[in-house]
Amino acid sequence: MFLDILTKIDDVMYYPILIIVMGIAGFYFTFRTRFVQIRLFKEACGLVMEKPEDKAHVSSFQALMVSTASRVGTGNIVGVATAICLGGPGAMFWMWIMCIIGAASAFVESTLAQVYKQKEQDGSCYGGPAYYIEKALHAPWLSIIFCVCLIATYAVGFNLLCSYNLQSTFAAYSFYDPKVTPIIVGAIIAVLVGFCVMGGGKKIVKLTEVLVPFMGICYVVVSLIVIIANFTNIPAMFAMIFENAFDFKAIFGGVSGSCLIYGIKRGLYSNEAGVGSAPNASASANVSHPVKQGLVQTVSVYIDTMILCTATGLMCLISGVPRTAEVSGIPYVQQAISTVFGGFGPIFITGAMILFAFTTLLGNLYYVDNALIYLNGKKKPSAKFMTIFRILCVVIIFLGAIISMDAAWAAADITMGLMTIINLPCCALLYGVVDKVLKDYEKQKKAGKNPEFIGSHVGLKDEDLSFWK
Repeated sequence: MFLDILTKIDDVMYYPILIIVMGIAGFYFTFRTRFVQIRLFKEACGLVMEKPEDKAHVSSFQALMVSTASRVGTGNIVGVATAICLGGPGAMFWMWIMCIIGAASAFVESTLAQVYKQKEQDGSCYGGPAYYIEKALHAPWLSIIFCVCLIATYAVGFNLLCSYNLQSTFAAYSFYDPKVTPIIVGAIIAVLVGFCVMGGGKKIVKLTEVLVPFMGICYVVVSLIVIIANFTNIPAMFAMIFENAFDFKAIFGGVSGSCLIYGIKRGLYSNEAGVGSAPNASASANVSHPVKQGLVQTVSVYIDTMILCTATGLMCLISGVPRTAEVSGIPYVQQAISTVFGGFGPIFITGAMILFAFTTLLGNLYYVDNALIYLNGKKKPSAKFMTIFRILCVVIIFLGAIISMDAAWAAADITMGLMTIINLPCCALLYGVVDKVLKDYEKQKKAGKNPEFIGSHVGLKDEDLSFWK
């Protein structure tokens, strides 16, 4: 009964509410910025490696890595496979569309986070949607609601799903017992994450920071090998994607289960463009102009969807493995990779999932810490409170391993949807600020300068700003 309620809320939230909000916002930002996510893509790639004047501060590249680490996770593997199995191959096309227009939303939210970021005494900075909602819209009550939704998303919804996705990778092995294995896997990952967030395991965290990018590259290479091994199926595969994507009779005959909705849901879960999470990382970057970090964050969205999600989708579709509800999720990926790599395939996927899940769980709690600081009057909560809170987070991670797939996905979809419903309309209301800031950036670039930002030059009031006075 509870699952039915979650499913109904999930369905209504994404159709018609979120599909309208995300679609209108994405296209609005795309056209108002004159396709900034495409027009300035080359420049965005160059800005990724720009270093701050003070090496002690967070660089554009470091902020990109933090936000990309949050975006890249189990959703790139399990989410895509689930969308294809339950929604159809056309889900890939709608993921690509949402990525392109979503990159414009990512640009706007990250630029706003930079404009309204706060300055620490040591010169470092922090911020996010809660701060631009409070400072620019003068609605601290809405900032509080957003922070509560962020905590519900990253401490509960996403961690439940991430833990479930991880344990599901072991279903391909003969030792898997549905009554016992999820409990064991949940306990191990919960203890490991708990050990790290309680202050230990720093060496483990540093090791995963090195291994995860390496594993991401290896995953793309392995996917390419599978695609190349089946290269004769490439024309038929793309024909299948586009034919299903534009099968409007199928789409509107069952909207909630269509490739359109699954593409939007899983695309949003994977790249988080417009959700309001990445701006928390974006605000920490030390750059000379807010637009620089806005552009860098469009690259993060492309890395997530156009490279990693596409690698999963094309590898699965080209393999010829039948798409059924029974194999939706990780089994579909494991069977696809096994067509070329045999028994090594599932082992490789399991290794990738363990690393992606672990860093995602830790990254999620980083965002939660920022929200808790805001709710506590912009001060760090007491050590006692944080200990109790982290213990609860660890318990949630354990529970995620033993709940059903539908419950895990519904919880993540709903909490993430609530964040998006708050963040995107606020970004739209504040687009006038972004427009002035973008024009200021392009004007300075045209004059051959390295753009530097001063808030008063675009009509912003000093009392609303902390960093750019």
